[in-house]
Amino acid sequence: MKLILHWLIAAVAIGIAAYILPGVSVTLTGAVVLAIVLGALNIFIRPLLIVLTLPITLLTLGLFTIVINAFLVWLAALIVPGFSVANFWWAALFAIVLMLVNWVFHSWMRRDPA
Repeated sequence: MKLILHWLIAAVAIGIAAYILPGVSVTLTGAVVLAIVLGALNIFIRPLLIVLTLPITLLTLGLFTIVINAFLVWLAALIVPGFSVANFWWAALFAIVLMLVNWVFHSWMRRDPA
């Protein structure tokens, strides 16, 4: 049940981030599918990319992870039919906004005693 709630929160966060950014568009179904695809990419591909780019990530004090997240968003845009990103910079901005919206939602969920 907690996993489904996490996916629904991620889908709402994707919808909010896409609404804020004009270079990103997503449908309702695309947001749900994108939440699942981004979750799978973050589980399977992101750790490999983090390890492979560890020297440059350390050199940039962790800021290169924004590039990794943007690449994963761009890759997800190629996979998910209801989601499109105008270019790599919109994908990077989408990744940052999505991270912030997810952070707000998850901090709000931790405060709720129920």
